[in-house]
Formats: sequence, structure tokens, C-alpha cells
Amino acid sequence: MDLSSHQTWLLKDGKVIYGPVKMLPGRKGHETTVGTFSIYSKEKMHLSKEFDNAPMPNSLFYHAGEAFHTGSLSVYSHGCIHLSAAASQKFFDTLSVGDRVQIVP
Repeated sequence: MDLSSHQTWLLKDGKVIYGPVKMLPGRKGHETTVGTFSIYSKEKMHLSKEFDNAPMPNSLFYHAGEAFHTGSLSVYSHGCIHLSAAASQKFFDTLSVGDRVQIVP
């Protein structure tokens, strides 16, 4: 995931298999964490306890509560990565717990 270009891809064996697709990261004061992580949890429909049970479809958690999931592509998040419904579904169907995620500035 490239935070500066607001784009993300799926790669397999170093080759792009999907994307680039648009994404939106965390807003100022709630920036998305940069680094390399492993997906530690998948939830088809996560409800955010922190944000009044806000729905987070196709959640893939990778770092301290940060996830990529279906979300607005016009409103920045509180640290997560927002994807379109179609892109989040593709990511959810393709990735597994333990897969690596790389987020660059």
C-alpha cells in the first residue's frame, strides 16, 4: 500500500495480480502506521466498538487494531485503510492470516 499515491495492489511471487486500486489511509492525527506486518485476523463483518459499532466489512487486521476494509473513498479514516467494496472483497478473498502487508509512505 502506497500512502502518498493512495493506491494499493495485491502481489504474488513479486508480480501484481490485482490493482492498482484507490484507497484512503488515516487522517492527520490518526495516520496509518508504515511498515511490514502480517495479517493476524480476518472478519467478514467487524463492528468497531471504538466508533459506535460502525460496520467494517471485509476487515483484514494487520497492526494494533488497524485494518483494511470497505470504507469511504472520500473520507479519511482513523488509521485504517479504506477500500471500495469490490476491492475489499478481492483482498478478503485473496489474503489469509499470516500473509504479509507492506505499507510505505
